[in-house]
Amino acid sequence: MSDFALTSGANAAALPGAWVDRLWARSRTRDAVLVTAAAGITAASAQVAFPIPGSPVPVTLQTFAVLLTAASLGAGRGVLGQILYVFLGAVGLPVFTGASGGMHVLVGATGGYLIGFILAAWLVGRWVDVRRVDRPMGTLAAYVGGTLVIYACGVTGLAIYSGQGLGWAISKGVVPFLLGDAFKALLAAGLLPLAWKAVRGREHDPR
Repeated sequence: MSDFALTSGANAAALPGAWVDRLWARSRTRDAVLVTAAAGITAASAQVAFPIPGSPVPVTLQTFAVLLTAASLGAGRGVLGQILYVFLGAVGLPVFTGASGGMHVLVGATGGYLIGFILAAWLVGRWVDVRRVDRPMGTLAAYVGGTLVIYACGVTGLAIYSGQGLGWAISKGVVPFLLGDAFKALLAAGLLPLAWKAVRGREHDPR
């Protein structure tokens, strides 16, 4: 059987699910590769970091990577990718921001965000599993929901770590990132539909 999973027709175009599964037939080996790739992309994005004056939380591309990989892979593989990423960092590999690693990062100022990555990957991936995200508004809604989950976990962890309360944590751990995360959500809302368009083009011309 060909690795290319051919699906055609008007009903197939409306099917929910991850676009990668419309492009390649699933297998355990391929799923393992995709999970590892999700963790690797998140680790690489963590190294693109810009400090925010007065905030212990830097701006990174991690949120974008987490949500994009979850939207591309679905809930199961998206969550496993983030669990693998957090595990690798927890055991000391330099995959967290600033090429850091270790349990101290998980219990530090940014630890809540890392846990939020796992939950957000499930939310966005689950949305992909049961709903269409091949249109900008569907993608945008999934990304906004995932971002809010990351904020909620991150702010809670930051408030506990700092002892400064939720108001301070929101001002330092959410407000400085709103504009950048809005831009990333809009970018994703354009990128994922393009991936679906490319898949459908290949389905109609599988050569």
